Amino acid sequence: MTTALAESFGLTSPLVQSGTTVQRIYGDLRQRIITLDLAPDTTLARNELAAGYGVSQTPVREALQLLRQEGLVFIFPQSKTVVTRIDVPKVYEAHFLRLALETEVCRRLAVADNGAILARARSIIRMQEAIAEDMSQIALFQELDELFHQTLFAGVGQTGLNHLSRERSGHLERIRRLHLPETGKVLSILAGHNDIVAGIASGDPEQAMRAVRDHLSQTVARVEILRQEFPQYFA
Repeated sequence: MTTALAESFGLTSPLVQSGTTVQRIYGDLRQRIITLDLAPDTTLARNELAAGYGVSQTPVREALQLLRQEGLVFIFPQSKTVVTRIDVPKVYEAHFLRLALETEVCRRLAVADNGAILARARSIIRMQEAIAEDMSQIALFQELDELFHQTLFAGVGQTGLNHLSRERSGHLERIRRLHLPETGKVLSILAGHNDIVAGIASGDPEQAMRAVRDHLSQTVARVEILRQEFPQYFA
């Protein structure tokens, strides 16, 4: 997510909490990997990256190490760095973590004074609806999707847990990007967001938690279908 977009809602951009050169490079490369701009098996040359970012190789090397820790790149010592393929067990692991965290977030929001948070969430949905039919805006739509969920975490004072979830979700995010262009997926996301808001607004924790489970499980339910359709992306 871009820093400017997050800050416009009074939030910090996930995974780019500091303004260091390393974090800037890491955040940019990570975004390019999870949006499949840098596809699996792409070779990343440190000297070329350093030249592109206008820095020495040291911050590039440190940024790549952060991506390695997330399993998004594999570093061959003294040789090259390659973008990893999607690891399906890590997809399910990230989904489990996100589901556990976000159902509790929405349970708490449903029994709290949530007017300001719901107003923010609804404004994000309206922004998504405005670009829903324009597939050239798919990257912005996905950024708004991330912002919607970050707003919920912020509503219970747990932005750190949102960052934790995102740090573990690189493989899941790539699955979501593969799924997003499918017919009806964008409208399904919007419906899910509206259901979550309605569940929180109802004051019924069970309704809110059920809406989150339904929303977050749609893409994971199609993992095997996506693996058959895009075998070149999967380990």
